[in-house]
Amino acid sequence: MIHQYKLNGFNIVLDVNSGSVHCVDDVAYDIIRLFCVSAEENGNEGVLTEDEKDGICSQILKEHPEVTEEDVREVFSDIDALREEGKLFSSDLFEPHPELLKNRDTHVKALCLHVAHTCNLSCSYCFASQGKFHGERALMSAETARAAIDFLIRESGTHYNLDVDFFGGEPLMNWEVVKETVRYGRQQEKLHNKNIRFTLTTNGVGVNDEVIDFSNREMHNVVLSLDGRKEVHDRFRRTINDEGSYDIVLPKFRKFAAARGDREYYMRGTYTHCNTDFTEDILHMADMGFDRLSMEPVVTDSSDPVALTEEDLPVLYRQYEILAEEMLKRQKEGNPFVFYHYMIDLEAGPCIYKRIAGCGAGTEYYAVTPWGDLYPCHQFVGEEKFRMGDIFSGISAKDLQEEFAANNIYAHEECADCWAKLYCSGGCAANAWHGTGSISGVYEYGCKLFRKRMECALMMKAAEALAAEE
Repeated sequence: MIHQYKLNGFNIVLDVNSGSVHCVDDVAYDIIRLFCVSAEENGNEGVLTEDEKDGICSQILKEHPEVTEEDVREVFSDIDALREEGKLFSSDLFEPHPELLKNRDTHVKALCLHVAHTCNLSCSYCFASQGKFHGERALMSAETARAAIDFLIRESGTHYNLDVDFFGGEPLMNWEVVKETVRYGRQQEKLHNKNIRFTLTTNGVGVNDEVIDFSNREMHNVVLSLDGRKEVHDRFRRTINDEGSYDIVLPKFRKFAAARGDREYYMRGTYTHCNTDFTEDILHMADMGFDRLSMEPVVTDSSDPVALTEEDLPVLYRQYEILAEEMLKRQKEGNPFVFYHYMIDLEAGPCIYKRIAGCGAGTEYYAVTPWGDLYPCHQFVGEEKFRMGDIFSGISAKDLQEEFAANNIYAHEECADCWAKLYCSGGCAANAWHGTGSISGVYEYGCKLFRKRMECALMMKAAEALAAEE
């Protein structure tokens, strides 16, 4: 499978199955396009007869009078060589063997600890119903948190690196339990030869010097929630007194990020129908001194006024392009920043099993409620049919675990012909369920945005590679 597109002056050719990315001139781009047409019409997998090549040659000479037949034949030779090397028109080696993925390793690697089902903000677009997750407000006890660490270690098998995210609601509303959990985790990891990487996700209201100092000692990563410009952030991220929170959290976040040094952190925002010019919000955060940024599209019922619409898509596509162009510009100027959704590694990225099977929700990753109940991930919490057991007695919903284990890209019929499937790994199971009623369904709107992000990310990789050669 081949995907071709033009963006920011680059002609990109992606060989989907091998992951090879080629940046070509106009003539080669059009020749590959005609090879693809022939492959689709004749099922020849890019191996053309001499008659077929003669037909393509004639067409290219008409479309590009500046080139010679020798030039075209040279491109033919390059295509044949790349195909022989498995870098163009390559085959899918895994589709014939889905049994390789059905018996996935279900040892646990990561937990999302909902230490607080309550929040000190009242964000109207919150998927977690202002932290309550459609249930009652609650704080996780230290005993439950310790039991969660015990569960993680007990069920981790041979995994050495384990991950724990303190989540909510707002986890700083249960700060003492957060600290106790880290202390206990540090004790237990030494006893069991494990390495626990803690992450804190916070809205910033409760951030103070103690939180900053402790997090910089103990947290592998910190996720800070900021939606961008003041008017955008304050539109939805409001206090319980219905006041905007931008002026409260921005100074704290700037201090926090500055103190992180070279430790990982991300500014994480949400854009909606109300700010489809979200690139302005990303650049606002970059101009505030933050250099590791993420901006997620809102996922909500289509009847919600903040929901993204089909009419928004052309605007959103262009916004992602503008962002990529601006990032390349700032790189050249020596003022770069990282955008989470453009982070791809073409040489040493995730293994093929991860690219096929996805995030591990319901198999390797679970969310833990304040009462110790287990759900496939934080977006399923509160949906009783997805309760999978608890940290005290383990996984009881084995059939549900098997369903998640089998949920790879080959379980999604719509993914079969999608060029981006090995980058999204079938997409988010929670978004699929909320959008289609099935975890193996497809949230098509999210797919459209994802494909555009990947086009921009691949273009940036091509631009960076060419710049490095100059």
